[in-house]
Amino acid sequence: MVELAPDIRNAARALIIRQDKILLLRKEGGGRPERFALPGGAQDPGEPLQEALNRECMEEIGTPVEVGDLIHVADFFKLRDTEPPTRRHVVEFLFLCSVPEDYSPRNGHHPDRHQVEVIWTDLDQVPQMPLFPQFLSTCIPQRQDPPGRPFYLGTFHDQAAP
Repeated sequence: MVELAPDIRNAARALIIRQDKILLLRKEGGGRPERFALPGGAQDPGEPLQEALNRECMEEIGTPVEVGDLIHVADFFKLRDTEPPTRRHVVEFLFLCSVPEDYSPRNGHHPDRHQVEVIWTDLDQVPQMPLFPQFLSTCIPQRQDPPGRPFYLGTFHDQAAP
């Protein structure tokens, strides 16, 4: 049985789409195969979610973002690389965002530990990509759904690496 860490963490993610392309972080290493992630990360104590998202984007993709609508919220139980194994409860907030028109993908001044580059990729490729957290691959295409789309996505558990 995997133990649950006692703290809960909030994380804000940026869904950045331009001309049917999505902006993603490409990651390698850490005992996991190549994977992709949305820009964003943990909220610091006393920091509003939108400020946390802009700080994380500056660190990871080297530009501020215009934060738009909050489109999804989910509880994610992230498997941590600890001995014995533990899970961290993360509340994920997904915002529609945009970058400046002249933005070219690049790592920011403080990229994630396993981040190797920032890329634009075709939006229709996302369902087949190893996205982390994986549950995001099912909700990203839904961003074009009618206004009745689910806001709270539910509970998701990270799977152990094969």
